[in-house]
Order: sequence, then structure tokens, then C-alpha cells
Amino acid sequence: MTSEVDVKINSELLRKQFPNLNRKVNGKPLVYFDNGATAQKPQTVIDSINAFYTEYNANIHRAVHTLSQEATEAYEAARKKVRDFINAADGTEIIFTKGTTEGINLLASCFSDSVQQGDEILISAMEHHSNIVPWQILCEKTGAVLKVIPVSEKGELVLDELDQLLSEKTKILSLTHVSNTLGTINPVKAIIKKARSFSSAVILDGAQAVPHMSVDVQDLDCDFYVFSGHKMYAPTGIGILYGKKEWLEKLPPYQGGGDMIKSVSFEKTEYNELPFKFEAGTPHISGAIGLGAAIDFIIKTGQEVIERHEKELLQYATQKLKSVQGLKIYGESDQKASVISFLVEGIHPYDLGMILDKLGIAIRTGHHCTQPLMDFYQIPGTCRASLSFYNTFEEIDILAEGINKAIKMLK
Repeated sequence: MTSEVDVKINSELLRKQFPNLNRKVNGKPLVYFDNGATAQKPQTVIDSINAFYTEYNANIHRAVHTLSQEATEAYEAARKKVRDFINAADGTEIIFTKGTTEGINLLASCFSDSVQQGDEILISAMEHHSNIVPWQILCEKTGAVLKVIPVSEKGELVLDELDQLLSEKTKILSLTHVSNTLGTINPVKAIIKKARSFSSAVILDGAQAVPHMSVDVQDLDCDFYVFSGHKMYAPTGIGILYGKKEWLEKLPPYQGGGDMIKSVSFEKTEYNELPFKFEAGTPHISGAIGLGAAIDFIIKTGQEVIERHEKELLQYATQKLKSVQGLKIYGESDQKASVISFLVEGIHPYDLGMILDKLGIAIRTGHHCTQPLMDFYQIPGTCRASLSFYNTFEEIDILAEGINKAIKMLK
């Protein structure tokens, strides 16, 4: 059992492992609060990528020479790490992609033959554009209808309407596990249980969940789970599509090319077995290896440690920012990840973000690829501070001081 002492983060030692956190911006020490967009990378991840290119760079699955064998072993070892990390039943259920966006687009494309006119696809009002647009495209192609679970002022899904929205017509239910804008942790397990009364495929966008909490896909009972490596301290351009084996076997390939075939003739092509059926072409080998190193880093740090520290940071930051006069937080669900979206009365978020940057503070401004959510709140966008376990309470103080300084300058 983990003791209270075990769950304390040694921020000084931890931050030394992230080279970019030690730099200065505009003459000030960097305060990085844009982790929802992408997280910084620990030295072990950087070293793993460097080692691939300097020691055993080669293509995988295609040669008997030593370098190719070593690269293949490292690539497939990363797949096994992902399998264990999210508790998939089998390594063949782990598909490497470019990221969450490609994972969702892959599924939308693969479902194009099985979705028909009059079928319904259910999403929520807090989805990222990458979990809206692919389904709109599919609806336009097939005549299916897009349905939306509404959101409350508090930033939670209005689940009272779920029973009316779910029906025999619902072929796909695709939801964000954690909102990238509001930080809301959706009760996806309970929603999936309701969806099991129907024949819909359940897809979860886990891009903002995996960096902040343990995810067990078998316990959730989702059919598909997609996420990106770069938000969990791995390189950009690598991501994961988890799919239950029975679903992946009946879906058609997303792309054609090398590695996804068993045999090719001009008369007929036989597709490869899972997971290679969905991995056409030379993959992002170094990215997969870097993702494996990131998983090692998270496990070594301790997922419980990370989750507890981020929860403490969120509580402190929420209290601190609420003390700023004229500041309003958007998204106040009882279950939240370490994301705070806010506006200061009378100040455009872009102006505030620019001044904070001059103070060395990196936040996000805009609609965060959730424009329908901004329309619901009738605002153009927000400022977003998204925290990671390498952030500190002192940095939160600096953020609050910076906002107060900006208010004096802009009002």
C-alpha cells in the first residue's frame, strides 16, 4: 500500500529531467501551463529517440539483418508497453497511429460501409473538433444523423437526456473521456453501460485522460480508445488506437500499402493479420519507441503520485485564480482533470495571453478546437492553464501575479 510519504513529488529533482523547463522566455524562467496542447519531454524519451537514430536505425518487419531486427524488437516492445499501460487484452488490439485525430478519422472511414441513411451517431457538446468533423463527414456521405448530448452551465453532460438520445438507431457513440477545454471527467463507464442496451460501437477520445489518470479499457468496456503520445511526454506524430479484437477484425483497412498485406496479385489482395492490417507503410518507428520510454517514465514516477499531485495543483490553482477580481472559470465539474479555462472581465484572452508570455508564462488562448462549446457559453474563447505533474505551486502564484499585473496594464 502506498504511504503518504510515497505520493509526494520532489519537484526540483523531477523538473531537472525535463530540459526545456530550465530555459528562459523573455528573460524570465519559463512557466509552462500549455500541457493540454502538448507536454514537455523528459530526457529519457529524448535519449531513446537519439539512440534509435544513432545506434540501430533501420526499417522494421522487413529484413533479416541485425539493425532491422533490433528496430523491430524495440517497436514491438513499445506496443506491449502500451497494451499493459491501458490493460488491453492482447497486443494485436494496439494500433499505432499519428495521434488521436488520425485514430478517429480511421474509425470514421472504416465505418463508412456499415453506417446507412437514417442511422444515428451520438457525440457530446464538449467534443474537440477532431471528434466532430469526421462524424459530420461520415453523415454527409451516408445520410446518417448526428446527435449531440448537451452540456450544462457547470460544464457537465446533461445525462438526463441520454436515455432519449440513445436508441436502436444509434450506431456509434463517440465521447471525450476528459474535456480538453473544461477539464470535465465524464462518467464514461456509466454511459457505456447504458449504450450496451443497444448495438452501438463505443469510442472514447482519451487524449486528455491518459496523461492524468490510469485507464483500463477492459474495465471501461469501450470498443475503441484513442489517444496521442505527445500529451503524455512522448514525441509528436505518434498515437494509439485501441480496438477490441472482434471489432478490428471485421472493419476494413484504412489504407493500402506495405506491411498491411499477406499477398498481392493484380487479381486479389489478402490483408495481413492484426495489428498490421491497419499499419500501412513505414511507421513512425522512433515515435513508438519514444512512446514506450514515456510510459516507462510515467510508471517509474507512479500514476497514483501523478494523479494526486495534479489534483492538489488543480485545487490550489482554482482557489488562487478565483481570488483574482473579475476572473470567471468555465468548467466547474466536481470531477475534473488539471485544466482551468477562464476569462477576465473586459479583457480579450489574446491580450492577456500576450502579456503573460512577456512574463515567461505559457498558456493557451482561443476556442481550443471546441468552437460549439464556446458558442454555448456565448464567448469567443478562453484562456486555458493546463497543468502537469512537473508544475509547482510557486508557478501558480506566478500565474496569478501575472494576471493581476496584466489587469492593471489593460484596464
